[in-house]
Amino acid sequence: MKKMMSLCLSLCLTAALAAPAYALEYTIDAPEGPSYGTPTSIEVVHTADGGAMKNEDVSKNAALIPPGFGTPSMDAMNTGTYLTPNLAPGGMPATGTVIGGNSAAVVDPGSAVVTSPSSTVITTGYTEVTSDLYYSAGYLGTLKIPALDLSVKVYQGTDSKTLAKGVGHFEETSIWNGNVALAAHNRGVNNYFGQIHTLEIGDKITLTTKLGTRTYKVTNVSKVSETDRSGLAATSENMLTLYTCVRNQRDARWCVTAAEA
Repeated sequence: MKKMMSLCLSLCLTAALAAPAYALEYTIDAPEGPSYGTPTSIEVVHTADGGAMKNEDVSKNAALIPPGFGTPSMDAMNTGTYLTPNLAPGGMPATGTVIGGNSAAVVDPGSAVVTSPSSTVITTGYTEVTSDLYYSAGYLGTLKIPALDLSVKVYQGTDSKTLAKGVGHFEETSIWNGNVALAAHNRGVNNYFGQIHTLEIGDKITLTTKLGTRTYKVTNVSKVSETDRSGLAATSENMLTLYTCVRNQRDARWCVTAAEA
């Protein structure tokens, strides 16, 4: 009996050793497409109130080269010169920008004066909006464009509530001397600037404020990018800059400039 059991165990062990060995089987799925991260181009940005969307240039075209060490604005945020000036979203230098290197001019915040380390002063026209410039009804002036049979009040600010009343004044721009920038709707009940793109070179525009009445002549009518804010820059000459949307083109604006006649 013992011999029989030993024989059976020997046969089982021999069979086990003779069985072929199999490797562990497994598969590796091919990787999915690589993640390139957020594209550095024009991206849609939702406003805080969940309303209209606007485009914001986050590409290298909007990148700034930091001011040089020891310059007056070396510690100021969002200052410098554009990395690609020819592709920059707007020609308006940022507050504190050093123009032209270490010895160049610096754009002072909220000022019409550009100063430089050599104390050279470059004066641009700028008139700040003060409480005494408001009329009793709360507006700053009256804009008239005879070619469009338009006469409308000008109010401070460019938000929707203001533009529902009349033409809005860009708060960062002058209200009299230099560049006065204004905006209004191009459609709806209060479409005061709905036809400014039809103005012709030489057409007259008048602006009346508590400081007087000034007449301008249209010098240019163009379509610009929504991100182009160069028209808000202070100037040494007295001029008007008018902005409105372009119908069915979210990313574009009509821009009309007029110089003092």
